[in-house]
Amino acid sequence: MSDTPSLFDEEENARQRIEALRDEINRHTYLYYVKDAPEISDGAFDSLVHELRELEAAWPRFYDANSPTQRVGGAVGDQFAPVVHEARMYSLDDAMNLEELDAWMDRTQEALGEFPEMVCELKIDGSGIALTYADGALAQAATRGDGTTGEDVTVNIRTIRDVPLRLRPEGREGLARTGSFEVRGEVYMAKASFERLNQAAQGAGKQPFANPRNAAAGSLRQKDASITAHRELSTYIYAIADEGAVQADNQYDFLRWLGQCGFHVNPDVQLCGSRGEVRAFCEKALQRRDSLPYEIDGVVVKVNSFALQRRLGYTSRAPRWAMAYKFPPEEKTTELLDITVQVGRTGVLTPVAELEPVSVAGSTVSRATLHNEDEVHRKDVRIGDTVIVRKAGDVIPEVLGPVLPLRPEGAAVWHMPRECPSCGSPVVREEGEVAFRCISIDCPAQAQERLVHWASRGALDIDGMGEEVVRSLIAAGRLCDVADYYSLDEQELALLDMGRVNKDGDPIRLGATVAKKLAAQIDQSRHASFGRVLFGLGIRHVGKTMAEAIAAAYPTMEQLEAAGEEELAQVEGVGPKIAHGLYEFFRTPQNIEVIRRLRKFGVTMAVDIEDVEELLPQTLAGLTFVLTGTLAQSGMTRDEAAEALKARGAKVSGSVSKKTSFVVAGEAAGSKYDKAVALGVPVLDEAQLLETIRTGEVPA
Repeated sequence: MSDTPSLFDEEENARQRIEALRDEINRHTYLYYVKDAPEISDGAFDSLVHELRELEAAWPRFYDANSPTQRVGGAVGDQFAPVVHEARMYSLDDAMNLEELDAWMDRTQEALGEFPEMVCELKIDGSGIALTYADGALAQAATRGDGTTGEDVTVNIRTIRDVPLRLRPEGREGLARTGSFEVRGEVYMAKASFERLNQAAQGAGKQPFANPRNAAAGSLRQKDASITAHRELSTYIYAIADEGAVQADNQYDFLRWLGQCGFHVNPDVQLCGSRGEVRAFCEKALQRRDSLPYEIDGVVVKVNSFALQRRLGYTSRAPRWAMAYKFPPEEKTTELLDITVQVGRTGVLTPVAELEPVSVAGSTVSRATLHNEDEVHRKDVRIGDTVIVRKAGDVIPEVLGPVLPLRPEGAAVWHMPRECPSCGSPVVREEGEVAFRCISIDCPAQAQERLVHWASRGALDIDGMGEEVVRSLIAAGRLCDVADYYSLDEQELALLDMGRVNKDGDPIRLGATVAKKLAAQIDQSRHASFGRVLFGLGIRHVGKTMAEAIAAAYPTMEQLEAAGEEELAQVEGVGPKIAHGLYEFFRTPQNIEVIRRLRKFGVTMAVDIEDVEELLPQTLAGLTFVLTGTLAQSGMTRDEAAEALKARGAKVSGSVSKKTSFVVAGEAAGSKYDKAVALGVPVLDEAQLLETIRTGEVPA
């Protein structure tokens, strides 16, 4: 038999990697944007997204409208009131090196017929903010949120001294119209302020912040504005929602106008008439990075002319007229002390490099994933080696390889253990896979990861049920499987021993206040959608989007349990491998018992369509809609519009095909609109969408 991987093997490996990246990016998006408690840096997150985009481009058949690459920004939390931005706050595409930046400049020149004047600005490593002014006075401030809707932080913003509460007269004279306008920028914390904040935190016995960006974001979202006032925050403003609100006709003049208004504008801005000048600015910024009083992670390059910006337009997620050049990786050497193994919720064993702590790009690195045994052997890293560690910008820690002349004598090649480090069960490697798995369904490490997954935002969304609480409940013998969540009561949660002691040596309890909120979250999770329940069960290969597709095909748990393997394989996107995993899951007695108990506790076991059908005639049944662009006129999000269409029986898909009935195109519609035109699929505008939702009939 040939050792050469087949096309099927390559495709399956790509699919697995794409799904793994999507799950990981979604998890970090939640930690980063909602909790302000990231596990990795911005550079690490950018690196993951960059890899996912490349894989999705290489394997277009795995396109998914719910992929994090299709989404701008992160989720909006519920701690502050929601604010809808005047216009969408787009992300920027990234150039990970100067060659990619050159390629973007080439595309821009080709599109315009000549090389346009460009503006280079430092990319501030802060937290995005939108400031609305009405009649020359600050009216509202909101976080970036998901790019469309942010959180109201007006009271906190007012405490930042470089934010003008009223515009200076000379700035108001530069307005092209009366009324309100929205400017955008970054809230950041200077390096010296960050050091003082962490010194104070450590002196008080509190956890220090990981980096200045995290400190700025956390300070901005304090419920007590007096805390924000003492955090020494600053701003740099550099954009506007609608450039028609000012008399300037280009970015450079607009920045000058911002300064006239009283906004804090970064002075490191340069007009460039050639790609050589752009490259020189980027190279100089990299050299000056460490000497600046604030953190930057790259350079933003923009076409200067607003008219040319409008001509170039947008993709579905980013402007075509701007690019973020991200700084190249920083590399350090350190000792590889050990290689340990982590066990995930699906039983996959992942080797982890335990490193002598080393400071890389502003944070201390002591651990780094090695992905799998093949990767360890490919890099030929061994315990005791001096290894090269890098972070791209503020990147995810990565071990590049050993410094071979420094390898200690007798350093042995590392191999994956043949027994699970958590439960001692056999470890297997299935044909065609790179991963080793623990085959025991009773593995404690898998159980903990499954329990955390059930409570995660994408699944049942039990806010506050993090890893520490889950570990404590497992240690107390109160949590073995996901059904056990619903046997917990508020009183026992309040008394839960968190496995730590206070300064007097007494055990730290979860406490009544947290327990009350957590109990309410658990109770609320019973009513999560059927698709979320299926995703939360942690069935192998079944991600969130796949779970929704399965729920649509089998709207009750009973129907799904009774489905045959060949029948399951007919569901769009499932295929034989996922079908086999589904079939086996519902033939495992332990799984059926968990489902029985979940049903007993009142957890959703069916798609809730009966009430909807009684209220609205299913006049759109049999029609498939695809939504693209921003629904700015209607004020609805795409998810809200999708639910309204589904309420009348329609199917809403994430991709356009010949079977698509209609494509709804909002503002800045992207490639889906182009594909609809190419295939001859009818396109509806927002007015027609609203008419369809209101009447249940598609306008002629």
